Amino acid sequence: MFSITRIYSDANGDSRFEDTSIELQDGGEIGMLSEMIPAKGIIFREVKPTYDYDFHNAPQKQYLILLDGEIEIETSLGDKRSFNAGDVLLLEDTTGKGHRTRNVKQALRKSIFIPIP
Repeated sequence: MFSITRIYSDANGDSRFEDTSIELQDGGEIGMLSEMIPAKGIIFREVKPTYDYDFHNAPQKQYLILLDGEIEIETSLGDKRSFNAGDVLLLEDTTGKGHRTRNVKQALRKSIFIPIP
């Protein structure tokens, strides 16, 4: 299993965390693999050390892969979680009250967005 944190909006528009996973199959010599997941593209991103983005919605359903650094995400209900390099999030709160994201470490941070249909 490959662990992912999903951020979504509930029926009241509040953003929430959900721990989920993607099943992996034995791929032999090349390791454990998931099934192919359709994607629309890839976006590379770098943010300033002072990154602190107030409450906002994800612009589209997308995966976020952290390449370095550490972020804290806060839901509209006040729940907070920290994520580090290598963590994968599924951002689905495209409507509702959104979430807040800020750098924990004061350093440039690189990440990748993978929009999905």
